[in-house]
Amino acid sequence: MAQLEALNKRRNGFWRELTKNKVLILMVLPAVLHVFVFAYLPMGGIILAFKQFRYAEGIFGSPWVGFENFKFLFISGQAWIVTKNTLLYNAMFIAVNTVMQIGLAIFLSELAGKYFKKVTQSLMFLPYFISWVIVGSIAYNLFNFEHGALNSVLGAFGADPLDIYNTPSYWPLILVLFNAWKGVGYGMVIYLAAIVSIDTEMYEAAEIDGANIFQRIRHITLPSIIPTVVILTLLAIGGIFRGDFGLFYQLIGDNGMLRDQTDIIDTFVYRALTQTSEIGMAAAVGFYQSVMCFALIMVANWLVKKVQDDYALF
Repeated sequence: MAQLEALNKRRNGFWRELTKNKVLILMVLPAVLHVFVFAYLPMGGIILAFKQFRYAEGIFGSPWVGFENFKFLFISGQAWIVTKNTLLYNAMFIAVNTVMQIGLAIFLSELAGKYFKKVTQSLMFLPYFISWVIVGSIAYNLFNFEHGALNSVLGAFGADPLDIYNTPSYWPLILVLFNAWKGVGYGMVIYLAAIVSIDTEMYEAAEIDGANIFQRIRHITLPSIIPTVVILTLLAIGGIFRGDFGLFYQLIGDNGMLRDQTDIIDTFVYRALTQTSEIGMAAAVGFYQSVMCFALIMVANWLVKKVQDDYALF
């Protein structure tokens, strides 16, 4: 009897909260439906990783092959190379972008000129909207061996031209720089919003106590945005085994000379699909990426929880 009453109370409480917050629920409903349709429903396709997909028989009618699809990735000998490249590139992207985003956000927050600040912020944010196709064209016109802008400048000073598209060692730096140029402005806006939300009375009190601008940044700004930094870093770690296909493919293409230094899981799968049309293999690699991302973010979140429970995602 007591359990029935408790159940009815919870049910009534749920409907009461639903009625009370119906406007907010309706506002968030499109986002929930979007995530459900494009993130959860496609998860049913995971079974393709364990099937030999045949178009005539469909997803559920195709025969089971167990872990045969996973063998393509590992037997090919490229599994370690593409996994290592994907992990290391994304780790560099996260580290460099986070430092630059925080630094630029602090710089903009300390600027006095209102209009100059807005123009600067807009110019930094603009590259985020440029397609990787356009960025690839920009890179080609910069680094082309015969007619590129870089070699034209070097030639004007009497220096030897650089064969960048046939020299793998240049590309880790180039990819990090282009990724930062395109993405730093977007992340900076998030950190700038976190800085703006800091209580101004803290800065005023510190200034009265004689703290200079660097001391205020060190003792007020940076500690106040740590939760934002941790959360955004954890979210980035959640996709650390998923490379930015547009960045790598549009800047490098199918250049065999650069493959050992720049090939990631996503470009490897695309190349394999265009050559073999193995849908099951692509699903297997996607499943492999998801498992690795899930494992890494769980470990990272557990470590954060050990250090500071309030900063963890869950």
